[in-house]
Amino acid sequence: MHSVVISGTGLYQPPHTISNAELVESFNRYVELQNAQHAAAIAAGEREPLTPSSVEFIEKASGIKQRYVIDKAGVLDPTRMYPRFEERADDQLSLMAEIAVDAGAKALAAAGKKPEDVDLVICSAANMQRAYPAMAVEIQQALGCGGYGYDMNVACSSATFALEQAYNAVRSGASKCVLIVNPEITSAHLEWKDRDCHFIFGDVCTAIVVERADLATSADQWEILGSKAATQFSNNIRNNFGFLNKAEDSDPDARDKTFRQEGRKVFKEVVPLAAAHIEAHLASLNFEPTAVRRYWLHQANLGMNQLVIKKLVGGEAGSDVAPLILDEFANTASAGSIIAFHRHHGDLAAGDLGVICSFGAGYSIGSVIVRKRA
Repeated sequence: MHSVVISGTGLYQPPHTISNAELVESFNRYVELQNAQHAAAIAAGEREPLTPSSVEFIEKASGIKQRYVIDKAGVLDPTRMYPRFEERADDQLSLMAEIAVDAGAKALAAAGKKPEDVDLVICSAANMQRAYPAMAVEIQQALGCGGYGYDMNVACSSATFALEQAYNAVRSGASKCVLIVNPEITSAHLEWKDRDCHFIFGDVCTAIVVERADLATSADQWEILGSKAATQFSNNIRNNFGFLNKAEDSDPDARDKTFRQEGRKVFKEVVPLAAAHIEAHLASLNFEPTAVRRYWLHQANLGMNQLVIKKLVGGEAGSDVAPLILDEFANTASAGSIIAFHRHHGDLAAGDLGVICSFGAGYSIGSVIVRKRA
């Protein structure tokens, strides 16, 4: 078995930001238009009026202050309320591949690797742009990587589950260098018209290079000591959009065809699951949670992350222990914990222990324990 390291990461950051104030202004205009359109039904008691949103509500509920998006105008148009992307011809690079190539090239540069050094590309994200051909194969070709590629989806745990697959492939000798890309165009599956969730997601793409330690040349290497994945079925986070919709004659614009969740249930159930998962994983390697220098957690909700850390370390812990990127990026599905790692690991010293962990729909929980190499 080979020793395995993370030797480089990359980040694609979309060109547009939407502040909470901008989002609330657009949403409340949509509410006004809808309530005016259905005024008679509302007056007759046949329909409930929509409730406006507010900056205070968003920040108290989530800790989110802004988000990055690939298209801003469509999202903020109160007569549209979702992004507007131009359809591309089959011989053009797809949108998801485009942002993955950007992040992937940056990760390869950080690792000091050439595309031809890569023998496996994993495209792992909460949603794929199409059914086939695999996004990973298009990204592999666009970058000029060798080997093969495949797609995988475990919702918000897609990146950590991909890390487990990469770790096992390299450790076993099946691969020497793996590129993971996490293109999350979450703006396209968010229901921007729903007050309870219209503020949650943002677009981004992360990339990670995982390779054999004896072949790594990067000055910044993190040895993977172990990975652990777990799933437990739940309907509390769900999206029913899929290829069977047409055969079912279902409404493509129905509420269940975009992201929806039972937020309170998710919070109550996932926090103890995630804390117990991390604690058990650390124990299997003879580490205590307090021995971890930094936790790079899934970025879905500020209160959720604070409570997970409190359960692990037995008290309050600040951003130095569990850095937050949620306020700037919002929830970026599988990419959140990787952004946190990408942005907040450069100050740690050789020998420092860290945990990358995600938790999301499924329920799915993935953790990767890493140690800074000298």
